[in-house]
Amino acid sequence: MIAAWVPKGAHVLDLGCGNGELLRWLAQEKGCSGYGVEINHQAVEACVRHGVNVIQANIDEGLSLFSGTRFDVVVLSQALQATHQTERVLKDIAGLGQEAIVSIPNFGHISHVWSLLRGHMPVNQRLPYQWYDTPNLHFATTQDFEDLLGRLRLQIVDRGYLAESADGHARAISFAAKLRATLALYRFKQ
Repeated sequence: MIAAWVPKGAHVLDLGCGNGELLRWLAQEKGCSGYGVEINHQAVEACVRHGVNVIQANIDEGLSLFSGTRFDVVVLSQALQATHQTERVLKDIAGLGQEAIVSIPNFGHISHVWSLLRGHMPVNQRLPYQWYDTPNLHFATTQDFEDLLGRLRLQIVDRGYLAESADGHARAISFAAKLRATLALYRFKQ
């Protein structure tokens, strides 16, 4: 779904780009250019091996490196929940791009609610860590995230909800999506 929202030939900044798979695909299939930002040294090395422009940095420390640069799209996929400065990160990415695309795990998924009702924090394929050793700092439902975007005066352009199966395949859903989606994706702008 993220790739479908990125226009052909776009200049893209992918924050938390991992091994650069998305940027590589966008360059090959859509003629896009851009940069990745990644904190993990091994992932940065993988990007370099695959010819992806990457900078090793911590997005929590700010994106001043890109001040004065404007991107068509800034992507932050499944990394927002691990940031310390969530509001600042969202404002920064909205300011760097004409549009931002952010995906978040949906803590409002029915299986998470069920775990909480049984007295336990959710542990599953999407959230594989125990509460005491998780890299995730912030857990949000889709409504929590939409409320935060509104409070920051960021305009939602589009949203999508995905339900992932045990084998890792995802499908778009709409019916009761805020309870059934394991992952929510948002396009927004200032």
